[in-house]
Amino acid sequence: MIDKELERYYESMYSLFHNEGWKFLLSDLKENAVSINSVEHTTDLNDLQFRKGQLSIIASLLNLEDQIRAAEEQALEENLDAYNG
Repeated sequence: MIDKELERYYESMYSLFHNEGWKFLLSDLKENAVSINSVEHTTDLNDLQFRKGQLSIIASLLNLEDQIRAAEEQALEENLDAYNG
């Protein structure tokens, strides 16, 4: 069993992921990523670096649900190992 605060965190995140607004946000981010990833709209090296940062943030948000699930599974496994150990 993971501690109550961490459990509440995971429950809140899963609630967020099931929210219609979250799905709309992800859809918008996917669409934006296509135009941000376009080299033809890049004006200079600074703009390229800025776009790279934007894509990194978008990728983090698009993968957040998988990251949270993996973190929860790891926490549960660690607690199980500690309990059985």
